[in-house]
Amino acid sequence: MKLRRNIYAKENMTGYLFILPQMLVFLLFLVYPIIEGIRLSMYRINYQSETFVGFDNYLTLISDPVFFKALFNTVIFVVFIVILTVGFALFVASAIFDKNARYVSFIRGSYYIPVMVSMVVMSMVWSFLLNPANGLISYFARDMGLGTVNLLGNPKTVMPVIIFVTFATNVGQAIILYIAAMIGVPKDLFEAAEVDGASRWQVILKILIPSVKPTTVYITIINIIAVLKIFVVIQLLTGGGPNNASVTLMYYLYNNAFKYNQLGVASAVGVIMFIITLLLSVPQLKSMLQEK
Repeated sequence: MKLRRNIYAKENMTGYLFILPQMLVFLLFLVYPIIEGIRLSMYRINYQSETFVGFDNYLTLISDPVFFKALFNTVIFVVFIVILTVGFALFVASAIFDKNARYVSFIRGSYYIPVMVSMVVMSMVWSFLLNPANGLISYFARDMGLGTVNLLGNPKTVMPVIIFVTFATNVGQAIILYIAAMIGVPKDLFEAAEVDGASRWQVILKILIPSVKPTTVYITIINIIAVLKIFVVIQLLTGGGPNNASVTLMYYLYNNAFKYNQLGVASAVGVIMFIITLLLSVPQLKSMLQEK
């Protein structure tokens, strides 16, 4: 018994040694910042001292209408970008996954090019296209007699435009994942469906979508996390304007930390974002683990 226990201990020790570097990195760069962020959210901080204020920073957030505007905008971003990404990626992947390999590679590469380009570069390109003074979109609008178009300066259009820019930049990754998942679906299922006379639409609904459910869960989770962190496109295209119409939680955090020097309030925003991410991700992760 003791000999067997020693063997198990040696085997486990080998495994622990393999994951030790990763665990150290995880603790240092993920766990410690979370704990430190929670601590700082209960302090009023300036460059020379820290004063414990309990939950005052959270009360400051509750009394600030801009915070609720940022929260509302972030929820809108998450809902629309996740729905658009999952829906469009499923549509494209299910349409081409069983076609010629070269055609699939061409489509896959075409959609993945924007993903490889930096978000900063993509935002600058869209900033040029949407510039109301000399942008390409404004030029065509004037040419068609629509006058000057300022999509980023209009509170009613700025959110749909930013949602589209973010979606168009990131959807390639979801398409790649869906195509890989659909190619891995057993061929027997498609052959049985063909024998039964199932239409392509029935094959998509009854075979493909259920078979790639773990991929859908994964894409949903990574998109929720990515959208909660959305910052560059807001900073470069709108700066949170006009009149806070496009401000998000991450941009609100940035303003408090680096413009208004309220590090405690910014930390409180970070803690709230962390809780929101957990609440949204844990049930989906649980569902994915149950599937396995």
